[in-house]
Amino acid sequence: MIEKKANTNVLTVIMFTANNMIIDRLFEEVQKFGPICVGLDTDLSYIPEHLNSIESIADRVFKFNKDIIDASYDLVAVYKLQIAYYEALGVEGLLAYKKTLEYLREKNKLSIGDIKRSDIAKTAEMYAKAHFEGDFEADFITLSPFMGYDSIKPYLPYLESGEKGIFVLLRTSNPGALDIEYLESNGETLYNIIGDNLSKIADKYIGDYGYSSLGFVVGDNIMDSGEQDEIRKRFPREFFLVPGYGAQGGKAATVRKLLTELNGGIVNSSRGIITSHMKHMDDTDYKSENYLKYIREAVINMKEDICG
Repeated sequence: MIEKKANTNVLTVIMFTANNMIIDRLFEEVQKFGPICVGLDTDLSYIPEHLNSIESIADRVFKFNKDIIDASYDLVAVYKLQIAYYEALGVEGLLAYKKTLEYLREKNKLSIGDIKRSDIAKTAEMYAKAHFEGDFEADFITLSPFMGYDSIKPYLPYLESGEKGIFVLLRTSNPGALDIEYLESNGETLYNIIGDNLSKIADKYIGDYGYSSLGFVVGDNIMDSGEQDEIRKRFPREFFLVPGYGAQGGKAATVRKLLTELNGGIVNSSRGIITSHMKHMDDTDYKSENYLKYIREAVINMKEDICG
């Protein structure tokens, strides 16, 4: 049993919130396994040669994902599926997406549907139903706030139930983040203005450990020196999903600044892990059937790099 250690910045808020929230489970998974999130952004070109004998694309992609989960679940807090990779494969890809989410539930592992949806209220209601219920059900999903806060509202009943959570784009890891997210109004960056307003909503969904089931996507790799400390201090109650580590250039030393005692956030790596075997394909002793040893080594190396 993990000792509950609340975020000391929000003790007054905790008294008014529900127990057994999904964010508490994520906190506990991070305490147990570390802040590692493996991104299952599966492209057919990543799948090792020996699996190409599987005729069905859905079965082939699912087999690859399943193998990675089986090789890493004791090292990983949560898995994130970028839905675009599955949509690009049509119905077969979406079937693989569905089967992977189901398998994660069977393994008692948390999932993030990286869907980045944003739309008017009624459409958002349908997106919420699609990705928090039924075939594409995930524990968390990602959302964009740029159509306004009414585009977030339809997801909130699922947070109120305690069973689901969302990560809203705040400060992303792509270079184009500088085009919009850093625009200023009255001396404040747009991402801070959005974050301050979303924090007022997030405060309604605080779990036992002091974090909200409404978290933020906060990329690390193009931040200025010191910006990580500032954003972590400004939003102490929001759990961070941190992309940008590894293939996108983010470093462990700066990633750690977005965490709180190696919790309060999860650090995602996709290509850096699920394509790690491809770096060894020219090795004289490489065998396609042994690719999972490279996947597992990549997860272990990431965990050691971040956690020490």
